[in-house]
This record gives sequence, structure tokens and C-alpha cells, in this order.
Amino acid sequence: MAAGGRGSGRPAKKKGPSKGTGGQRRRSLEGKGATPPAEMRHWYKDKARSERVAREERGGSRRAAPTRSRRSEDAPEYIGGRNPVLEALQADVPANALYVAQRIDNDDRVRDSIKIAAERGIALLEVTRDKLDRLTEGAVHQGIALQIPAYDYAHPSELVDLAHDAGEPPLIVALDSVTDPRNLGAIARSATAFGAHGLLIPSRRSAGVTGGAWKTSAGTLATLRVARAANLTAALRDYREAGLFVVGLDGAGETDIGEAQLLTEPLVVVVGSEGKGLSRLVREHCDVVTRIPMHASAESLNAGVAAGVALYEVARHRRR
Repeated sequence: MAAGGRGSGRPAKKKGPSKGTGGQRRRSLEGKGATPPAEMRHWYKDKARSERVAREERGGSRRAAPTRSRRSEDAPEYIGGRNPVLEALQADVPANALYVAQRIDNDDRVRDSIKIAAERGIALLEVTRDKLDRLTEGAVHQGIALQIPAYDYAHPSELVDLAHDAGEPPLIVALDSVTDPRNLGAIARSATAFGAHGLLIPSRRSAGVTGGAWKTSAGTLATLRVARAANLTAALRDYREAGLFVVGLDGAGETDIGEAQLLTEPLVVVVGSEGKGLSRLVREHCDVVTRIPMHASAESLNAGVAAGVALYEVARHRRR
């Protein structure tokens, strides 16, 4: 009979760690140090959020943006950041909604943005910072973003109709390979200042009316129509058939813009991109290619600046 059994009358031996356990039971009773504070624990739900807020407030580098899917043409745009949002609202940029992060640290910019949005009847939505990250595609938004509706582009022929309705000779500004939305906004500002009836942009390889363009235009895109053409050269050909002259603006042009003979006529001024200038096909559809005379130390002008200079010359000739 086995010793220590239930029927032996002797107490059974106390169980302990068997050979080969390596003393695991003793180690399980050893202390593991002081309990870390909540913000240092890997599962602390606000750790990543607090670090992101601190980084944004310091104006640090923004995290890598997620891979962008192709945006639908009728999808809204978003402006993120406290200064950009406030400036857009002050410039009367059309907007659908103002998104504000939960538990945001209010300052004058946030309070003014909320006040302007309320006065204009813009929806105010409180969302998580993760939601703002997705809306702004990883940009530094500082807890606030403005939703801008997709722009309703005009047909190229509508720009001519606007000039005829006003009883003025048409003045249209076309952009060839201008891909920076800020240049588009700056050109819109100059076009409005010097009496242009609209902008024409190609639907491919060109900047569109985005949040950056709205911001740079200082609100002028609210009154200046922008048309989009599937084929820029075909649109220029249609304009010529309708009686408009096409004047190209390029650093390699042979005629100074101030000496061009067509500036008082119904006109399309085509602005090329900085560096590359006008494309070959667009140049072939111009009645004349002009340049802006500059000092030899300056190789070229920004597209927005060049458009402003050219449009000033057109306006000066038309005032004579």
C-alpha cells in the first residue's frame, strides 16, 4: 500500500514544486517594481492623443500621411489648422461644416472661427482627433478643420457669355500646366483686380479649386468663375473660332507684353508654368507669344506674379 494514502492513517505529504520546475512558484511571488503611472502604460488610451497634441502645438513635423485614394471630383475639400481655418472663414470661403476636436484647448483663433461659423450658419461638429486625422489626410490640423464643398466648374463658353452680358470685350485667363493651387488662387486674385471674366483650366495635370486655392485667392474665387476643359488646346481653338485672340505668356516669347497689338481685343491670356513655360501644342494655338521684360539676374517669375503683370498691361491698354 502506498504510504500517506487516504486509508493509511498517516497525514499526506504537503505538495511542493516538483523537480525541474526551476523554482517558478518562488519567482512568481517576487515583486516587479513600482506600478508605473497611467500615462506610461502601453494601453493608456490618451497617450497617443496627448503626444500628438503636444507635437502639433509645438508646430513639429507632421506625421507621414496615409496613402491617398483617388478623390472623387464631387468630394468636399478640407482646410486644417487654426490660422488657415480662421483666414478662410474671414475671406468668406464657402463652407459646409466646421469640425472641432473634443476637449480642444480653446484660444482666440478657435473662438473666432466658431463665432464666424455660427453667424454664417455653418454646421459645427465636435469629433475625435482620429476623425480629423482621416478628414485632413494626416495634415497638422491642430484640432480644427473646415469642410469646403466641391467647386461647381463652368463650361468654357460661359466665360464668354459673362463678358457679353456685361457689354465688355472678353478677357479670359487660361492656365497651362500650373499645378500649384496657391498659384491658381493668386492668379484668381489678379484676374479679379484687373477685370477678367474668368479662369480656364484643363481637367488633367492642373491645379483645381481646392482649399489652398480658396485661401490664396482671399475670397475672390467666390465671385470669379472658373471653367474646366477636357482639352485645353481644343478650348483655345473654340475661343479663336468665336472671335477671341490668344496671347501666350512665356519667358521665351519674342514680343514684350506691353508692345503686343491685341490687348484691347477680345482676349485669352495663357499663363504657362514656371520653368517649363507653355507646352508645344498650346504655343501653336497662340496668335502671339509674349514675354515680360526683366533684369538679367532674374530668370523667371512665379506664375501668379507673371499673370498679375500681364493683366495689368492689358488693363492699362484698355483704359486708353
